[in-house]
Amino acid sequence: MRALERLLVNDPMILLTPLIVFTVVMALAYVARRVILGALGAWNARTRSRSGRILIDALRSPLLIWALILAVHLAIQLSDLPARYTQWSARTLVVLWILSLTLMMMRIIRDLIRFYGGQVPGALPVSTLTQTLAQLAVVILGALLVLNQLGFSIAPILTALGVGGLAVALALQDTLSNLFAGFYVAVAGQVRLGDYIRMEGSQEGYVTDIGWRSTTIRSLGSNMVIVPNSKLAQAIVINYHLPERRMAASLQVGVSYDADPRQVQRVLLEIALAGAKEIPGMLADPAPSVAFDPGFGDSSLGFTLNFQVAEFVNQFGVRNELRLRILERFREEHIEMPFPTRTVFLHEPSKD
Repeated sequence: MRALERLLVNDPMILLTPLIVFTVVMALAYVARRVILGALGAWNARTRSRSGRILIDALRSPLLIWALILAVHLAIQLSDLPARYTQWSARTLVVLWILSLTLMMMRIIRDLIRFYGGQVPGALPVSTLTQTLAQLAVVILGALLVLNQLGFSIAPILTALGVGGLAVALALQDTLSNLFAGFYVAVAGQVRLGDYIRMEGSQEGYVTDIGWRSTTIRSLGSNMVIVPNSKLAQAIVINYHLPERRMAASLQVGVSYDADPRQVQRVLLEIALAGAKEIPGMLADPAPSVAFDPGFGDSSLGFTLNFQVAEFVNQFGVRNELRLRILERFREEHIEMPFPTRTVFLHEPSKD
């Protein structure tokens, strides 16, 4: 340090020249950054491309870092500082460039998977687990490049990781179990983001995310149900969106024994056919049907109205509207819907 101080006192231009070069390069790089981002912004405004917006957001910070790296590199190259003060500069700048490039690629890959992953045939579903695995691959590649640049041999590191892998696996059994179970669930495609599922423990709702540890389900009450991936992989699950979203639903109606069964069937079918054209979520194809089932009840004749809905949650609103229409129509047709009744026979004991 004292030698450097004496050098600066004797020849101050040795430091002033690189400072001037650094300042000029940073100023030019700042202007170039503004021009590049402005051109990309104008192009994105014309095309409204999602990939253009992803690229602009990813380049905004790294461009400053790359400008700094370039300015420092040129300043050192054009300086007369002794080699012992600059020998580590090139390697340090390369490592910094690799780190900035790794962070940029992590962001680009995360955003590309988020916005375009679901549009690629055969690709993994877009979830937290998918984004994490992709970013982890980029980090590993960046780390290997940094180690190689610093002169470290990768083979001993891989050997040490292999020896310590068993101990890590034993210590993180639950975590690794959830990680691989989440990967299996995502790859199998039997439970996908947006699907409505019901587990054997009565937990049900829309799958909103598949993470590295757990799967998040949003119930109809907008509550979040957190299920460990290992539990989900082992559970019996009903997926109401597979093989398709549409599903069959039914509504049971009871009428008095005095009612004409054929008239009741005709009225219910008319209500259902009209409702299929008017009620949101109710499908006209296949057409609704009416069955005299369960038939003879204790105090009423039982009918079942069968219909199709677009997806699981539509059945509740459709049933509500059908019940209102059935009640109104039955009152018009004078069809009674009786209360439960019992007929009691009393026998007088014999006097013999």
